[in-house]
Amino acid sequence: MLSALDRLIVEADKGVRAVLGVHAVSRPVPGRDLPEAALGDEARRHAAGLMRVNHCGEVCAQALYQGQALASDNAELKRRLAAAAREEEDHLAWTEARIRELGGATSLLNPLWYLGSLAIGYAAGKAGDAWNLGFLKETERQVEAHLEGHLARLDPADARTRAIVEQMKQDEAGHADMAARLGARELPFPVKRAMAAVAKVMTTLSYRV
Repeated sequence: MLSALDRLIVEADKGVRAVLGVHAVSRPVPGRDLPEAALGDEARRHAAGLMRVNHCGEVCAQALYQGQALASDNAELKRRLAAAAREEEDHLAWTEARIRELGGATSLLNPLWYLGSLAIGYAAGKAGDAWNLGFLKETERQVEAHLEGHLARLDPADARTRAIVEQMKQDEAGHADMAARLGARELPFPVKRAMAAVAKVMTTLSYRV
């Protein structure tokens, strides 16, 4: 059994790996065998910006899952959160690789987003399993809608970026469905609006920085 210090080191290591880009990838990058589109400079910058937003969202997802698991005493829920986090780690690696291919860089604000999301996830976990799952479900539904919007904004010829976003969208929907099956409570409308407002600030800033 791990000591308190060992657990602290393990959790700190998760944060460092998420922010610095040290990922354990379990699936190949979607669309890796597709030809690279002949995009103009503006289209490449735009795609890189959108993928930077998605990468930032995945950094937040790792922190949210970590905070939710730390606050819960439910062993089964912890297991489910860990499994979802492993899938999201693939997303981290995929988006970072695609950003580099497009000539961009990840967000300088990732450490800030990580710490804020860790605190939010921990607070959600302390509210109880049903609310914890409700928060997870709503987060994933909002992310799914956000990714759908990115598909509409990406150049139709950019098949490699689109393939990554499509797979991410599918995975997020699966996580939301998992939360619903496990008994997620529906969050009050004002909470949903607040989550959307915070996400808007994060996406606007991370697109540029």
